[in-house]
Amino acid sequence: MPYKTLLASLLLTCTLATQAAAPKPQQAAVATAHPAATVAGLETLAHGGNAFDAAVAIAAALAVAEPYGSGLGGGGFFLLRQAGEKPAYRFVDARERAPLAAGPDLYRRNGTVQRELSLNGPLAAAIPGLPAALAHLAERYGKLPLNDSLTPAIRLARDGVGIDRVYRERAEWRLQALQQDPASAAIFLDQGQVPPLHGLLRQPALARTLERLARDGHAGFYAGETARLLLEGVKTAGGVWSARDLRDYRVVERQPLRISLKSGRELITAPPPSAGGIALAQSLLMLQELPWQKAGAVQRSHYVVEVLRRAYRDRGLLGDPDQVRNPLPRLLAPDYLENLAKGIALQHATPSTSLPPAPGWREGDHTTHFTVLDTEGNAVAATLSINLPFGAAFTAPGTGVLLNNEMDDFAADPSGSNAYGLTGSQANLIAPGKRPLSSMSPTFIESKTELASFGTPGGSRIPSMVLLAVLDYLDGKPVQQWPATPRYHHQYLPDVVEYEPDAFSASQLRSLEMRGHRLKRVERRYGNQQVLLWRKDSGQVEAASDPRGVGRAELWK
Repeated sequence: MPYKTLLASLLLTCTLATQAAAPKPQQAAVATAHPAATVAGLETLAHGGNAFDAAVAIAAALAVAEPYGSGLGGGGFFLLRQAGEKPAYRFVDARERAPLAAGPDLYRRNGTVQRELSLNGPLAAAIPGLPAALAHLAERYGKLPLNDSLTPAIRLARDGVGIDRVYRERAEWRLQALQQDPASAAIFLDQGQVPPLHGLLRQPALARTLERLARDGHAGFYAGETARLLLEGVKTAGGVWSARDLRDYRVVERQPLRISLKSGRELITAPPPSAGGIALAQSLLMLQELPWQKAGAVQRSHYVVEVLRRAYRDRGLLGDPDQVRNPLPRLLAPDYLENLAKGIALQHATPSTSLPPAPGWREGDHTTHFTVLDTEGNAVAATLSINLPFGAAFTAPGTGVLLNNEMDDFAADPSGSNAYGLTGSQANLIAPGKRPLSSMSPTFIESKTELASFGTPGGSRIPSMVLLAVLDYLDGKPVQQWPATPRYHHQYLPDVVEYEPDAFSASQLRSLEMRGHRLKRVERRYGNQQVLLWRKDSGQVEAASDPRGVGRAELWK
């Protein structure tokens, strides 16, 4: 045998042996925000699909079952883990893009920004990214044809899905906007009102749109019949989309943010245009400089609030990496974060006004998240959104596609302030083809012995929610507790600690107030986190769904 052939054979044998040595989970796991989506993921795994096929099935099913949280008219982020002795990580950026006709003055009328224009109707909609992501995942990473992975969602859209308490709550919030759009009202309302509990939501037009996507892949949405109907509907109602906007849309694969933590762990999370991954990384690295694990409950909360205050201050420096230079090396530099941690007083809150000023932001908080792990060790954590509940409350006639209002995530008025009193960000200005900044933070933490997955909807609160779940994980608390843990939040401005009703006792509240923290009780519990844990040594897998929602976590072998 020639030397080169022999060498190649030996190298191949070694490679296969190394791969065979990689640990594998005993079971697959799926955790999503809706039982129908969990079933879609399990069905796809049972038919021979991998985690990436299951992610396609889950995302499409959520588009049908949770039209208030995500959909074909929106986008999102997918964090991928490809199994192997040395796992590979990918970040699929399917964030929506501003139309080419959009600019900084898109919502300015008579010199004043009219925010209503960025909330309701087609002018509020950026170019959707989710359909492109589904086609991309199936083609690049899946084992099954796209048609197979979309079959559960098509069936769900055609046969119907039950109306639950979450649907009714979200529809009530956006009732007036839905009533103003005939196509949306016809699909999502019952005679102009919120549908009754346990009613049936059927979406035949969406089923046909999904069928075209299943048959033709990317072109099945961004060209042909679907594109024609989308453009006609948007233009007729006053939007600015063009055929080129749809034709040119592509997902972008980016390198995930990877940060070494103590105890041999690595944080793998979302890079810009997510600002959430940066905030999460900064918060964890600052906490490593503080004795948070040895602290009592009040002291720990104080530390968490203070690191969040500092991490969120930097958000206004970030934007779409394809159009803005993001100062990540400086924001993640050890000296910088060490100095920020040293500035945290042991017993006193730091007024946000005493920190160097920074631009702020606004962001919708109704999104969805899922996570899936297959028996090979492939995994996906994905956060998807259409921004506000039911997005722009505008459905392109004949498509069943409810459009997003993600244009509201741009800084429409950088010289002034928004509805929350936050000043705008130059880095996040509206520009043609630009992706708006987001807090969506699908996250893995991996070591030689474990893989943990985290993520949640919640707008600007996402990084703080993921952080609290991660701290529970680092504390060794049960997986079921991670998404259930009571939540509190600080985002630099406004200078207030928001907290769920059961987050603090009366004495803890008094102690925090004595330290100078301003506290604001949030009457409605927020977030809908989905998590999983794979213990590599034993192969044991656990998953959990947030008890605040109607989601479901299941294992499958």
